[in-house]
Amino acid sequence: MKIKKASINDNEILTEITKKSKAYWGYSEEQILKWNNNLTISAAYIETNCVFTLVNDNKIIGYYSYIIKEEKNVILDNLFILPEYIGKGFGKYLMTDFLDRMKNEGFEKITLDSEPNAENFYLKIGFKKIGEFETSIKNRFMPIMEMSL
Repeated sequence: MKIKKASINDNEILTEITKKSKAYWGYSEEQILKWNNNLTISAAYIETNCVFTLVNDNKIIGYYSYIIKEEKNVILDNLFILPEYIGKGFGKYLMTDFLDRMKNEGFEKITLDSEPNAENFYLKIGFKKIGEFETSIKNRFMPIMEMSL
């Protein structure tokens, strides 16, 4: 298992991972289609942001991406794993790599908008919920989370 910088040619597999991972939480196909633009990882996105893939047995099974917000602050924009690998420690492995990378690069604060079903994952790692906002689905709220390094 290894983590490597994404190539612009990885965009289709990363989009597939994103959509499959989102669907894992029980969202309808109609809802996934409605979110298509937000769930699509383009080659341009990979080229302009920091994107790292998790490779297991020569297959990309997950990834994370972040955006540098300010000099010492970053936004964890994506962290997705193929559904068959959820709950088996791969997400924690990716998150550990991300946090180590952020500490080594001198960042001080991480923020993210969490998938509601992943909120407990982030809380266990040490993120704090600092707010929430209602999504396009009535009565569905996205937690806003933060961690100081």
